[in-house]
Amino acid sequence: MSSRTLFASIAVLASAGYAVADTSSIFYTVDSAAWAAYATNAGASISTENFSAISSGFYGSGVSGAVSGISWTATATGGVSAYSGLVSTSAGSTTLNFAISPGVNGIGGNIYGTDAKFVAVPAIITVTLTDSTSYVGYSNGPSDFIGFYSSLATISSLSIQVAGTGAGATYATVDNLYFASVPAPGAIALIGVAGLVARRRERQA
Repeated sequence: MSSRTLFASIAVLASAGYAVADTSSIFYTVDSAAWAAYATNAGASISTENFSAISSGFYGSGVSGAVSGISWTATATGGVSAYSGLVSTSAGSTTLNFAISPGVNGIGGNIYGTDAKFVAVPAIITVTLTDSTSYVGYSNGPSDFIGFYSSLATISSLSIQVAGTGAGATYATVDNLYFASVPAPGAIALIGVAGLVARRRERQA
């Protein structure tokens, strides 16, 4: 994607009420297919964390998991709750924080607000990355998506705040997280060497 196209895309999103801190290094979109295409075109592989391995319940000190060598930990003031593949704050109007190791080039998710019974409610969500790049927009439920891709520093944290548009407490909730990672140059070189050795063995056979 050319810089002109990137800036045009950001301008369209900004006019719809979205914001980005550093247009020179961060691409973001509310279109999951566009995010996946952008990450793939940048040479990244995408991994999905659907939280299915997390038992439903309350986690006072947070909850952790891993997918494709990427580890994550979710924490929040007042603890974190898991329910049927969802990860959410246990207290309303608190921030849901994700720490990611190692850092990733791209991250996205189905991020929205729920009530105390994990039912989706309309909300304004604010998603902030490691470098303070942030997105603000409306979300109505698990079909809504926000994704980021960084062409410079990797992303090692994600924080989510929600503000309900109706009465009652609203809880920051994530249905799925998607990680995009580009193999390090050393790893690519090792893959190339392994392929070369395999071809030599085939010729000698």
